[in-house]
Amino acid sequence: MRPSLVIVGAGPRGTGLIERIAANAPELYAGSGLDIHLVDPYPPGAGRIWREAQSPLLWMNSHAEDVTMFTDETVDMAGPVREGPTLHEWAGIQGRTFADRQLQGGYLRWVHERAVAALPPGVTVHHHPWRALRVDGPREGRQRVWLEGRPRPLIADLVVLALGHLDAELDEEQRALAAYADEHDLVHLPPDFTADSDLSPLAPGEPVLVRGFGLAFVDLMVLLTEGRGGRYVGETYVPSGQEPILYVGSRRGVPYHAKIGYDWSGERPPLPRFFGPAEVEGLLARPEGFDFRRDVWPLVEKELGFAHYHRLFTAHPERTAVAWSDFEGKYAAVDDPAERAALVASAVPDPADRLDLAALDRPLEGVRYGSFAEFQEGLRGYVEGDLSRRHDSAHSPDLAVFLGLLSVYGQLVRLGDVGPWWHGFFSYLASGPPGPRLRQMLALSRAGVLKFLGADMTLAAEDGVFRASSATVPGAVVEARALVEARLPQPTVERARDPLLPELYADGAAATPDGLLSVDPADGRVLDRAGRPHPRRFALGPHTDARGSGAFTRPRTGGPAFRQNDATARAALAFLGTLARRAAA
Repeated sequence: MRPSLVIVGAGPRGTGLIERIAANAPELYAGSGLDIHLVDPYPPGAGRIWREAQSPLLWMNSHAEDVTMFTDETVDMAGPVREGPTLHEWAGIQGRTFADRQLQGGYLRWVHERAVAALPPGVTVHHHPWRALRVDGPREGRQRVWLEGRPRPLIADLVVLALGHLDAELDEEQRALAAYADEHDLVHLPPDFTADSDLSPLAPGEPVLVRGFGLAFVDLMVLLTEGRGGRYVGETYVPSGQEPILYVGSRRGVPYHAKIGYDWSGERPPLPRFFGPAEVEGLLARPEGFDFRRDVWPLVEKELGFAHYHRLFTAHPERTAVAWSDFEGKYAAVDDPAERAALVASAVPDPADRLDLAALDRPLEGVRYGSFAEFQEGLRGYVEGDLSRRHDSAHSPDLAVFLGLLSVYGQLVRLGDVGPWWHGFFSYLASGPPGPRLRQMLALSRAGVLKFLGADMTLAAEDGVFRASSATVPGAVVEARALVEARLPQPTVERARDPLLPELYADGAAATPDGLLSVDPADGRVLDRAGRPHPRRFALGPHTDARGSGAFTRPRTGGPAFRQNDATARAALAFLGTLARRAAA
């Protein structure tokens, strides 16, 4: 029998793996044939999230020039570089365009077709448009992948799970809210991929409480306004009359920071500086393990500060009091946060030029407004200020911090599961909405279609309604008969609605305390609860403790996902090549 590889998940991660198989096969695979089985009910390349069959109103949150599926020399990998076009080069559009997801789906489909065409003769790809239900088989033998509605399994020498974002069963709180909504004839929409949500129960003119102020909220906002016939005339929103009234709150109470709207110029900060491979190896070598807040965050904080001040001193020296050479040496020598703050205060006169990550993370901490109306005006001012800053190169240290965040993410991937806080903080600072979306948010606020609740939003289900309040406006309470959880589900190995992960966990696969599948950071092999890598099962993506910042990335930023794809592809090809040689002998 020909060697066989099953990849469960045909989205960008599965596509990236096939691209790396094609790139590495000439070196590592001399077999006469190989069958690659792609299992996914959605189209190969785009998968569910980026499929072309979704509303053209939904955009990417990255500039088209910042989206690539191809490696370059900045990727730390053993395999060969195979360069290719970015989204804007492929589509022939302006680099600073925020393309819609339909266009990105077309790009991903093309990348998939190109990767398949680049495979050596005798390597055949088969697409199976069904869900995979479970994987079984002996550790040292061929695996069986069972598909929904199919009586016989796919037989595989190796299996790679590239599942992407999954749905989750409701947690205890969500089950209680759903039961309450059923009992009182209310509307409760749990966490979901917004493009797949049924929004029809959200009635025109009715108040809707929304918990979550990130990218899922932006999609919701678009589909309930423009998606219902509203339109923008300049800075004004003209309602269609079909919109509900959205009351949005969250832990921070503010939207994610807008994408930066200017180009980098001049010298880049030399990263990594204080949080690189040596520091990661030191953390991994600790027999007692490490704690993110105690052991990792101080290194991250120093790294981001270094990126910020390197840019400030080299690009805006008139706003500093000492030479960079003097400051850099002292900054490197100081680890105590209080001493570092004193050093910065002595060298950077204007507090607005100093990096305060705590204030960035919680901008409404301790802020109080006397009335709900005052807060609406205040938060519009905050959003306008953010838009102005993120489009003004006088604040280019912000872009340096963004580069620092990318560098840090590439290192954190090697540490495994560092908990959910970091991923939320990264997305809030580095992966926010396009500037035009925030301008639309302001227009909707002025039109009365969107209202802000504030930080530390609390929710009560009582007296037959949902009630929301916030510490930002003491005493203000909003009642509604509809509640939307505007965020992606957080599936664990036990609560994933797709049965594949729970079955794998029941079969002995290890998981982190947060419910992520444990994998070998070297090549993505699934670990069992004794820490042993499974010889025939791999996993890549957000359901694992080696999740990267995305299946595609900005060009020339090292792409952790590309590095992982390459390592997995090489390990798979080496294994399959050995099988092929044995069969030939």
